[in-house]
Amino acid sequence: MKIKIFLILAPTLLILGLLQSYFWVPTYDSQTKGNPERVVKFIEASIGDAKILNPILNSDGSSSRITGFVFEGLLDSDDNLNLRARLATDWTITETAYLLVNSEAKFPDGTPITAHEMITRIKKSLNTEITLLPPQQLIKEISIPDSDPVTVILNLPEQLKFSLKEVDQNFFKLLEPILGSNYEKNVPLEKWIKVSSVDKRDVIMSQLAEIMPVFEHNPIILFHLRKGVYFHDGHEFDAGDVKFTYEAIMNAKNLSPRTSDFEPIKMVEIINSHTVRVVYKRLFSPAINAWMMGIIPEHLLNQEALQQEMNERELSDSARASFGMRDSQFNRHPIGVGPFRFVKWQSDELIHLKRNDEYWDTPPQYKEYYYRIIPDAVTQELEFRAGAIDTYSPQPHQAARYKANEDYQSFSSLGFAYTYIGYNHRKPLFSDKRVRTALGMAINVDEIIKYILYGEGERMTGPYPKNTQWYDHSVEPIPYNPKEALRILETLGWHKNADGWLEKEGKIFEFNLITNNGNLQRKAIMTIAQNSWLKIGIKCQTQLFEWAVFLEDFVNPGDFDALILGWSMGVDPDLYQIWHSSQSGFAQLNFVGYQNSEIDKLIVKIRQEYDFATQQKMTHKLHRLIADDQPYTFLYAPLTNLVLDKKILMVDEDGGSSEIKPTKSGDVFYYFNRWRKFEFSPDN
Repeated sequence: MKIKIFLILAPTLLILGLLQSYFWVPTYDSQTKGNPERVVKFIEASIGDAKILNPILNSDGSSSRITGFVFEGLLDSDDNLNLRARLATDWTITETAYLLVNSEAKFPDGTPITAHEMITRIKKSLNTEITLLPPQQLIKEISIPDSDPVTVILNLPEQLKFSLKEVDQNFFKLLEPILGSNYEKNVPLEKWIKVSSVDKRDVIMSQLAEIMPVFEHNPIILFHLRKGVYFHDGHEFDAGDVKFTYEAIMNAKNLSPRTSDFEPIKMVEIINSHTVRVVYKRLFSPAINAWMMGIIPEHLLNQEALQQEMNERELSDSARASFGMRDSQFNRHPIGVGPFRFVKWQSDELIHLKRNDEYWDTPPQYKEYYYRIIPDAVTQELEFRAGAIDTYSPQPHQAARYKANEDYQSFSSLGFAYTYIGYNHRKPLFSDKRVRTALGMAINVDEIIKYILYGEGERMTGPYPKNTQWYDHSVEPIPYNPKEALRILETLGWHKNADGWLEKEGKIFEFNLITNNGNLQRKAIMTIAQNSWLKIGIKCQTQLFEWAVFLEDFVNPGDFDALILGWSMGVDPDLYQIWHSSQSGFAQLNFVGYQNSEIDKLIVKIRQEYDFATQQKMTHKLHRLIADDQPYTFLYAPLTNLVLDKKILMVDEDGGSSEIKPTKSGDVFYYFNRWRKFEFSPDN
């Protein structure tokens, strides 16, 4: 009888339990049942963990994502890509220019040059403030590659100082009718310099024009800083933190990848606790944009703080000798002034931030932010559809499906990014541009876009984002032509051996191609490239590595043959960090070791050009030169696809809500501090 009752009741109880589960277990549309705090948490996922949470040291996207919430710069771009004030309330840009007076020369009319006569003639032509500086002696330490610094003594003659209301790159050209077109060439600089080391004199003299310029442009940015801003530990932000950030970037021991953005600075002066004057030693048009980078706290990272940390950690003498900012625990427990405070970092699992309720601007709507590490894209999608994460970047083959699904918010745009195959120019195998061109010609990029990206991408031919004015759309991509690729290699002495491999002087054309794990497109490209090269007799091995290992063991030290990566760029035309030959050291961004003196000179000219039309002509020329040299095989610019939980809306200033909207550049997260997750979708 008991068995009968059990057999009757068991199915009934099971059905009741299932019915209860149906009404009780949260679904995607009602995640907050049993978990009301879910609406105040934003959860994002990434395929790779962060590496170092310090804005002046990191160079990977995951780290930058977190530091962008924890730290803040003096300014940034608004939704129309115009500069807007952040830690600086306002700024002015002026210029001080200097002219060495060569009293041994004559004016074009034959009159001997004197400083006072020069001032008289200039004032007749130009309405500008001029100050006469007396002769002075300066002692400088000049850095020499692979050598100790060399001391030089400069016996400067009288100088004219011009105070300009704005930067005028053509200012000294205006003086040519007064001074003559050859004034600069005839100044006897070598008579005014003494070099301490005789054997280094030739090296110093080759840099004389830079060490002691006849015409010197000194652009100046005066920042007024926001008062009442505090770091997350309660310490007030001030001008000392701005100057310290600059000095930390320029400290060679810190190996900051942003050194090139700040190297043109001559000095950073603290006028008062909330006013900073930044003087540049030459024309540098990207100067203002560099100050978008997060400001770090002096009191937590200066030498005294690092010394205290070494004592607390009881480091050995050998560890202390090499200890620097990169070794500080601050990089895993960052403290900034941004809208979110750091809470914890569980490596390869998650990073947790909390809202900064004392944020100087309007605090975020979300109370908490989680950055979860989910290397597998399939798992990411499953978690998104279950409501465990709030955003998902659809794979290209999923994009059309999500765009048609009204249950989600879907965004798509051509971003400031591109994907490429980079060749290590330190390797003799890749030193000839004809080899690199042949490697690119063997790959059918159009098929990659069609079958791997499902059309969600566009061909790329050069180093600038395709949706900027710097990109030269007239440059044609290299054609897909395996036969021509093989012919080029044969003219260089590569011929197939009995096994079908290309061989030259007893060596097989062989190398390794690597990329990071978790990116399905790069993994597919790797296979396609390997098979494409195989068809013409090139032996290519492939390897995938976890992101942290990929960066630390291969990219940063430049220890690889070829790799597949992508750049996420900005709107600035300055490409110094990526392409200038000086930026190919450890942990710098020219990790392919590209060296080209013509490119170097053009990059520097672009940095010094303030006229938009001229600058655009220069960037187009740079584009064409790099496209011709093929340091990368440029592949495609992907369409950026993003899907959001439909319950996430943007809170308006009047307290109402509206749909999330991207900026002009396609940035969906620009208004993130105004996002809020509601309990139900707007349609419900």
